[in-house]
Amino acid sequence: MQKRQLGRSGLEVSSIGLGCMGLSHAYGTATETGEAVKLIRAAVEAGVTFFDTAEVYGPFVNEEVVGEALKPLRDRVVIATKFGFKAGALAAGLDSRPSHIRDVVDASLKRLQTDRIDLLYQHRVDPAVPIEEVAGTVKQLIAEGKVKHFGLSEAGVETIRRAHAVQPVAALQSEYSMWWRDLETDIIPTLEELGIGLVPFSPLGRGFLTGAISTATTFGATDFRSSLPRFSSENREANASLVEKLKEIAAAKGVTPAQIALAWLLAQKPWIVPIPGTTKLGRLQENLGAADLVLSGDELATIAHGLLSLPVMGDRYPEAMARLARH
Repeated sequence: MQKRQLGRSGLEVSSIGLGCMGLSHAYGTATETGEAVKLIRAAVEAGVTFFDTAEVYGPFVNEEVVGEALKPLRDRVVIATKFGFKAGALAAGLDSRPSHIRDVVDASLKRLQTDRIDLLYQHRVDPAVPIEEVAGTVKQLIAEGKVKHFGLSEAGVETIRRAHAVQPVAALQSEYSMWWRDLETDIIPTLEELGIGLVPFSPLGRGFLTGAISTATTFGATDFRSSLPRFSSENREANASLVEKLKEIAAAKGVTPAQIALAWLLAQKPWIVPIPGTTKLGRLQENLGAADLVLSGDELATIAHGLLSLPVMGDRYPEAMARLARH
């Protein structure tokens, strides 16, 4: 597995990481702990060094699973986790008060069975707490050795700049994929200017870009996608042409649509590190295969033309959730 640097932070990780959220949160029934541990350890053996979790995934249990899986391999990996919600619950609202950040970090360290968090993200920007206070608190935690690097998630340009002026931001984690490219206008140029890495979550469009989801697909009540406008039956039908184009390109190259989608992301900037999630070993191996896939200039141009000619339909979040992003 090739390595990449997240911006100019000095933080080196595998070119593709593993988003662990889906093992215990958002996509239906949680994976049995033993199976989740096996998957995470298989990822390490395949060369993955970058693992993403958060206290709200579960809540709490995802950090515990990641901690159990990686404890014997700790010095081989980079662990990222997050703070920013009251009581570790999305529905409870935002909380990035300095005292709360410290409480979350101490609790996360215990669940992760480690003495340091390699990359600590603010999960969502809290308008009630100046970002300078947040960055200053993380700066103190870095000085204390509990945290190594500071990150933001779904933050806007002004917030990124203000935070970075207090404590250098190693990475921004935000949604970015072939069917969500909003970052290209102002976020990505800002990251490049400041030397900040980008960690795209949902790089496969929550599974849509794999080609495995159609208008006939049904989502259970506990599957997060059942509430997303982009996954309504009519929007899935409207967006099917993008997946068909992906399938054409993939077939011509002898790879899968998911591998094309990930290779396209890797080709955008050398400091972009996607974190696709999966619960299946076969999918893990498929995703990691994208790290060795090189798209030619002509292939990238064909994809770019297709993306321009096939606009994506449907909002990515319901309105209440969308308000949490890009502050």
